[in-house]
Amino acid sequence: MEPSENHNESTHSSAVRRFPKRHLVAAGVLGVALVVSTFLPPTDTVEPKRQSQTVELEIKPEIQQLLPPVAEPITEEIIPQIDWHKERVVSGDNLSLIFQRAGLSDRILFEFMAGHPESNSLKRIHPGHELEFHIEDGRLMALRYRQDRLTSQLFKRESSDKFSYEREVLQPDTVLAYRQATINDSLFLSAQRAQMDADMIMELANIFGWDIDFGLDIRKGDHFKVLYEERFLDGEKIGNGNILAAEFTNQKQTFKAVRYEDSNGNTHYYTPEGKSMRKAFLRAPLDFRRISSNFNPRRLHPISKTIKPHRGTDYAASQGTPVWSSGDGKVIASSYSKSNGNYVVIQHGNNIQTKYLHLHKRHVKTGQRVKQKQQIGTVGSTGYSTAPHLHYEFLLDGVHRNPRTILEKLPKARSVADAELQRFYSATQPLLASLESYHQQILLTRTQQE
Repeated sequence: MEPSENHNESTHSSAVRRFPKRHLVAAGVLGVALVVSTFLPPTDTVEPKRQSQTVELEIKPEIQQLLPPVAEPITEEIIPQIDWHKERVVSGDNLSLIFQRAGLSDRILFEFMAGHPESNSLKRIHPGHELEFHIEDGRLMALRYRQDRLTSQLFKRESSDKFSYEREVLQPDTVLAYRQATINDSLFLSAQRAQMDADMIMELANIFGWDIDFGLDIRKGDHFKVLYEERFLDGEKIGNGNILAAEFTNQKQTFKAVRYEDSNGNTHYYTPEGKSMRKAFLRAPLDFRRISSNFNPRRLHPISKTIKPHRGTDYAASQGTPVWSSGDGKVIASSYSKSNGNYVVIQHGNNIQTKYLHLHKRHVKTGQRVKQKQQIGTVGSTGYSTAPHLHYEFLLDGVHRNPRTILEKLPKARSVADAELQRFYSATQPLLASLESYHQQILLTRTQQE
């Protein structure tokens, strides 16, 4: 056995002697490196292989309530911004001029007008309206026509010669508002101090215009309160809405009115009892500024300087102020004479006539039927007249009557039907209650401040 062992050792020794020395050194260095790398942490460039496993944990409901909610991932849709070129319509404008200012030719205008039938509505543009153009590389891609802040028409190009059409109507936010004032000088000045604009003042006068002559009947100490709508768009006030309820005290007589839309969609103003505020005739047939002369059978004529009956009322106003028919009727005369100038006579029923003298222009013809508050002419100074004004006469059975007092004896418009009274009360009583509630709040505030 020993000889065998010696033989193996001899064989191994001889093999080592035959292997090159430099190779042995290299193998030794490589072996040391492999051992060291086994115990070193992985470097940044080495991605270790990992195994993952999902483990579902059961969470009790009382613990779940204490945990914050898991937010859903937010995905935003990126909408490209459209660059709109805006042009405001000014006096004397037409579509050709507006398109030119936007950098578009008449050929493009013709192409647009032929692209959709609704484009014809742009032929009736008015100063203050606005047109917005979306233009790409000199080509009209879309046009928006804004009549006001809420209403617009949008045209979009669909092909080389066709546009689509869409009517856009924004819904404003509506809130209730309240104003009240005591008249110390005039209705307009007192209402303006209460932060009411001219349109609302005229609407207030129109509501009570069958019961109060705002040119002659107003006295110092008269007072009013108004509940109305204010409209907002994106937090910005864009105007006022309707007057919902109002109260006017004139010479210690109080009138109340409330707005009501009946089951047929008709809207009018009524007394709290359901009687119409509308009468057969207006007290004043125009938007007057002031009244220069009352009904006076013995007044000094301004031109002849003689005593002549003044069988009517003169309403002094700027030339061109619209004149209305004070009631429904038929025009029996629309002509000119040396003394009356341009004049119109209207027959109302069988026994009432109204006359309108010294007009600048007449807008109706003989034989034409007219409605109450329809414009029949404009204030002027034709005929025997020293300044622009309307001379208004009211005849009952051929006799001149004072139009300010005769109206009390004339019939009124229809009241709310008996079958609809309960619906009327349900709709209007809350408005009248709100009107009074606002008033009481102001009184309470003033008392606390004192």
